[in-house]
Amino acid sequence: MIGPPLFEEDGLRMGDLARRARLSKQTMTEMVRRLERDGLVERRADASDGRASLIFLTARSRSFEPIAAGVLGELDRLVRQRLDDEHVDDLKGTLRELLNLGADS
Repeated sequence: MIGPPLFEEDGLRMGDLARRARLSKQTMTEMVRRLERDGLVERRADASDGRASLIFLTARSRSFEPIAAGVLGELDRLVRQRLDDEHVDDLKGTLRELLNLGADS
């Protein structure tokens, strides 16, 4: 199951995080600033590039991972109640195409 980017791989640069979340870097920067304020993420210097920061989840954020996984699992279950496997695959393919619309420009 695919979840939020930092649950999948912690310690991403802002640009990578924005790309994976399919948000603008500006939007992600604002979101990270708010999450940092609320103690959900922290910035650490990137040892390979002194100008960059890496974004990490805090222990508090990690405690929400089972909840996020549960919500995503429930959504998957509800979709699969209505659609057979072939239609689920078609839906995923269509959603991937829609998500990539911005990447093509």
